[in-house]
Order: sequence, then structure tokens, then C-alpha cells
Amino acid sequence: MSARVTANRRARKSHRQLARPPFECIALLLQGGGALGAYQAGVYEALSEAHLAPDWVAGISIGAVNAALIAGNPPAARVEKLREFWSLVTARGPWDGLARFAMPPATLRGEFARGLLNQLSAGAALFGGAAGFFAPRMPSVWLQPPGSIEATSYYDTAPLKTTLERLVDFDRINAGETRFSIGAVNVTTGNFLYFDNTTHSIGAEHVMASGALPPGFPAVEIEGEFYWDGGLVSNTPLQWVLESDPRRDTLAFQVDLWSARGALPRTMLEVVTRQKGDSP
Repeated sequence: MSARVTANRRARKSHRQLARPPFECIALLLQGGGALGAYQAGVYEALSEAHLAPDWVAGISIGAVNAALIAGNPPAARVEKLREFWSLVTARGPWDGLARFAMPPATLRGEFARGLLNQLSAGAALFGGAAGFFAPRMPSVWLQPPGSIEATSYYDTAPLKTTLERLVDFDRINAGETRFSIGAVNVTTGNFLYFDNTTHSIGAEHVMASGALPPGFPAVEIEGEFYWDGGLVSNTPLQWVLESDPRRDTLAFQVDLWSARGALPRTMLEVVTRQKGDSP
């Protein structure tokens, strides 16, 4: 056994022996960022190993989905549910298999190959959707009747509703054992707001609203109003936690998937990435 493996095991063991830090509240703040949200699941697993169970979970967009998986399950089941969700939505489809088959084995090595396969995988999701998350409109959005919800997005997110209702106990969220806050934007007013289990009865539709990024995903109706992805206005829920009453001595773990700093963009893809990082 290598010295590094031994040191890592000792570090994990010491994590488990630590007492809870002397704070009134431990908050976990989860930013939006699409598939990069898988990183948040790993962060939560590390917190779980250190017995740092959050009293408050706040999220936006994919961070709202992860927040629901955390707050909507007992502590012992949270890591398992996060793994189940991310294994489902990142499962390789037939497009991935065809892409790998078409590439000579010699090209499937190195950073260039990894980047190329990532682009092919992203293209597969673009055309084929993601299992348990979203599916392309059939027929095409351009053939849908104007005024219908189907005419306003490229994908149908009904699979996500089914997945959330299977993996998340919303009764548990609404019982308030863990405070739960997710951000969304009212489509008609442009106002940003939080659905919080101290003031709202949370359901799958609230989580979907927080992640309804147009024009890919449709707006979600809640009590007669329609909502889009909260990341359109603010991609990180820090301000909500800092300004909420009552004020409490809080240890906050903020998981940023997009850096606010970066080089001057050189391509359209880099422009999109910087735009996400610059969201307030």
C-alpha cells in the first residue's frame, strides 16, 4: 500500500472524528451550471464523510435539483440518491456508442481525445436528450401551435418531474427539518424570487422552475404564474442566505461551478462560459 493511500485513509478517518463546528447554522449553497452539477454531488459526499450535515440547503438551477435530493432524503440516503440521479442523467446513449465506434482506438487517448469525446457526448444530448431529465420535442417546436407551452422550448422536461417525484420526498422537505431555498425568475415581471420551505409548500414544479433555462426548457407554471431559471438573474444563492432573518452565526459552504474570473473569451463557447461566471 502506498504512503499516499495510507495518508488519504487517515485523513478520511480523522474527518469522521471531528465534532460539529460551533456555528448556529451550517448552510450549503449550490450554484447553477448544468452537467457540472455532478461536482456538487461529490462536494456533498465529502461533507457527509466529515459529518457536516447542512441545516440549510439553497440552490439555483441544477443546484436546486441537488438541493432537493439532499433536503428531500434522510442523511444516510442522500449520497446514494445523488449518485442515482447523476448515473441516470449521464448514462451513455446510442449516439455515444456510435461516436466511439466510429473513432479509431488510437485516437481515444490524451486530452484532445477527451475533449473530442466530451463534445460528441454533448452533441448526443443536444439531439437525443438526457435520460430521466429532458427529451426533444416531437414534433419539432417549430411545428407546435403558437401560444402553447410546447411552442416555447426545444425540450420536454416531463421526465425530470417523474425523476424528482421518485427520488425526492417532498413531504420531508415541507416538514422543515432542513431549510430549503431555491431561486427562480417570474417570466412576465422579470422579478427574482426564492421558493423557501418556511413560506411555500414545495413540490417538483418549484425545483423544475428554478432550472427552466430558456429556450431549451419551458417555463413552469406555479399558482398561475410562469417561471424560468433563476440563473438568468443570479446564479448563486449567497445573498439570500446572508440577508434572511433571523440572523444566525452561519458556516456557509458555497459551491461555485463557474468562476467569476477568467481570461478574455476567444470563441463563442468561451463567451457563454464567461457570461455564466459573471452572473451576480
